[in-house]
Amino acid sequence: MRVLVIEDDSKIAGFVVNGLKQNGFAVDHAADGEQGLAMAATITYDTIVLDVMLPKLDGLSLLRELRKDKVRTPVLILSARASVDDRVTGLQAGGDDYLTKPFAFSELLARVQALIRRATQVVEPSTLSACGITMDLLSREVTRGARKFELQSREFALLELLMRHPGRAVTKTMIMEHIWDYSFDPQTNVVDVLVHRLRSKIDKDFEVKLIHTIRGVGYVLKPG
Repeated sequence: MRVLVIEDDSKIAGFVVNGLKQNGFAVDHAADGEQGLAMAATITYDTIVLDVMLPKLDGLSLLRELRKDKVRTPVLILSARASVDDRVTGLQAGGDDYLTKPFAFSELLARVQALIRRATQVVEPSTLSACGITMDLLSREVTRGARKFELQSREFALLELLMRHPGRAVTKTMIMEHIWDYSFDPQTNVVDVLVHRLRSKIDKDFEVKLIHTIRGVGYVLKPG
């Protein structure tokens, strides 16, 4: 799947581009509206992530040009403007979804995936299974063997990230970008606290531990 990110803020762009790449997307980036319009009009993308406030050509004008030229690529609008009128204006300009800043990457990822599913009519599995854990993405029910767990939203997001990369190292940066927004302070220890909370539910009463620390790197989900 190929995504075009049109965003002039280098911090937000890096946050989105890196997060999408870590989740298996091929990603192109444009830093202004004119470049973004040229790329969107000539290259086939599965979806576009579009900022509203752009240099050279604003996002809504860019979007109107695309729709006028019959480019039907699904577009997720990013904007600091959160009013109902702003959302309506963005959708009426041709946007398919609207996400206000600041945002957590996990929400942006879910919206991008939903737009692609809607456009391609591809049905993704509603459950994940890895290392003896089953996760229902719709009901948000998590089981390990006969045990069921109630997870808070960030615990669920962390476990989902680990289950999508079983046996592979997941860095603290990946966790921060997946669960928190781009204004998050990376110097805090909230990732360690979150991992500890998840372990206390998923691993505590089991002889075989699944969530392991890789010193200096991050964490991995694997038996042993």
